[in-house]
Amino acid sequence: MKKIICMFLSALMALQLAGCGSGNKPADKAFKPALDTNTKCQINVAGGYDNFEALEAEFDRFNKFYPNVELKYTKIDDYNNMIGTVLNGKDAPDIYVNYSWMYGREKYKSSIDHAENLADKSLGLDLNCIRSNILLKTDDGSLPMVPVFSNTYGMLVNEDLFKKEGLKVPTTYKELINVCNAFREKGYKNPMMGFSKEETTSLYTLAIYPTLFESVAKDKEAIKKLNSLDPSAGVYLRPSLEKIKQFMNDGLVDVKNCDEIKNNYDAVILRFFEGDVPMMTASGDTVSGTEKRKSRSEAFIASPFNFSFVPIPMSDEGATFVDMPNLQFSVNKDSGNLKMANEFMRFLITSAELSNMAQKKGLMSPTKDLSFNSMYAAFGKVKTSRIISPEEIGLSDDALLQMRQAVYKVGTGAMTIDEAASGYGSFSK
Repeated sequence: MKKIICMFLSALMALQLAGCGSGNKPADKAFKPALDTNTKCQINVAGGYDNFEALEAEFDRFNKFYPNVELKYTKIDDYNNMIGTVLNGKDAPDIYVNYSWMYGREKYKSSIDHAENLADKSLGLDLNCIRSNILLKTDDGSLPMVPVFSNTYGMLVNEDLFKKEGLKVPTTYKELINVCNAFREKGYKNPMMGFSKEETTSLYTLAIYPTLFESVAKDKEAIKKLNSLDPSAGVYLRPSLEKIKQFMNDGLVDVKNCDEIKNNYDAVILRFFEGDVPMMTASGDTVSGTEKRKSRSEAFIASPFNFSFVPIPMSDEGATFVDMPNLQFSVNKDSGNLKMANEFMRFLITSAELSNMAQKKGLMSPTKDLSFNSMYAAFGKVKTSRIISPEEIGLSDDALLQMRQAVYKVGTGAMTIDEAASGYGSFSK
């Protein structure tokens, strides 16, 4: 009887340990090589990064299965303008970086025309591990690219300051106002800061994007007019323009102090690392640079603190997760080593490998489970009803530029709401 009980308890413990190890994250099926593991060839991946250590780590992991395959990453200068020329040349890459905004633009036609359809089930890619809303929706249903990183907008939060002052990270706009006021009462000059010098990823843009997308998400006529840069489409911007006006009137940021931040990357990170700013607006791209800049901040070295990245709560209904692809990979359908290029993609496009690579790079993973990385875990807790993706809405890059410019001009006080709304379609970079 004792032996039977011990066996039962051992089995039960094993099941519990297995559950604890995986959490809510389903385990990936073990990768099994589909080609001859003695195959000898070279796979070249092209992109615009100066270095891609996270990808090179995946090369090493793939080489455990295919030791004779040489994988190489090549940086292409002026990538966006040169990738078409490179793809049409004799040294075209086997796999290359692609972007959703290139789809449908004549200038970048080559980047789409050379791409293999990765939705082809015979390729065996585990596309189910990726959040479906960030997969590019093409007119013919093909998938010329697949996300390997994703991006969003939010704010860096100094968790130690919130803990020290007994405050909770805000999840609604009302809470955001109260938290800013509470920090000021406790002597913090800048409870919330952000880059303010240009419209791209400025604090105005990052704060208002959720409202912009939500206000037109289900209105096809609005999307059509906005994409055609129809001046009458300015009316659809009014909810966002009114919100950014309210945001500024509520005094959540001191623009003069924000103006001292010289750029939206290095300067944003280093200013946040001084340790006296509870909340700093930022994009996921900026957040990816925090790890390497810890050693460059004397203030952070002297007094390190815990921090994370969370949505900016601009609505009393809760925070919104603006979900977007970042870097995407395409396979050159004319590759001389097409089978092995597809084999590497089959290896890479899994929850485990994508998560490993994203964590090493410091970017958000495109996978359905975000709990593995505490930096971005808050976005994984946002209600499904409050996740919104520009990929699904269908707003063009040109339309987004106009919207950002209008918001920036109202936020900085350069234009009234009426002037910005009527100016839609006329703003330049």
